Amino acid sequence: MKTRVPVLMAVLGASVAMLLVVGCAAAILSVRDDPDDVSACQDSVRAGEAKVRTDRWNPPQEMPGLGDYPEIHWQVRALGNPCTRAPGPTDWVYQGVVRLRSEDARRLAERYEFVPYASADPGGLPYSGSPADAWPALVPFLPPQPRWLHSRSYNEGSPSTRWRVAFLDVEQRTLFFMLRDH
Repeated sequence: MKTRVPVLMAVLGASVAMLLVVGCAAAILSVRDDPDDVSACQDSVRAGEAKVRTDRWNPPQEMPGLGDYPEIHWQVRALGNPCTRAPGPTDWVYQGVVRLRSEDARRLAERYEFVPYASADPGGLPYSGSPADAWPALVPFLPPQPRWLHSRSYNEGSPSTRWRVAFLDVEQRTLFFMLRDH
């Protein structure tokens, strides 16, 4: 009887191990992306990324001090592949151009101590980027011959749930922003 117990335990252990292997293989096969689903998802993502949105920025606290702006144009792009079923979040990057009221542009520049962009240290930005990196669909909304200002305190100010970089042209009442999830 004593020799049967180790044999029985070995058989049970091997059975459990086999069930785990089969279960893992089945799970992997069931998660495998259906090419039609992936293609439809990718088409949807491309269409969403091409769209220039004009709805107000929400939540507004992510872009403080803009006031009651009359106009905004923004886009969003995925940094990864949102069409995969692999676990983990997809990071997103946003760009936008906001037309401000004159008093809000002046108040923003004063409150956050915006300085000429030429004096900013690009290495000090949360991520590389400048108005020269604006996505093509947003370029028509940028001012001609802008005088961009930059503010480290605005970029790093609370709340900072995303990396934020903003450029302000007070005279032309325009703010260009880039946000990235992190």
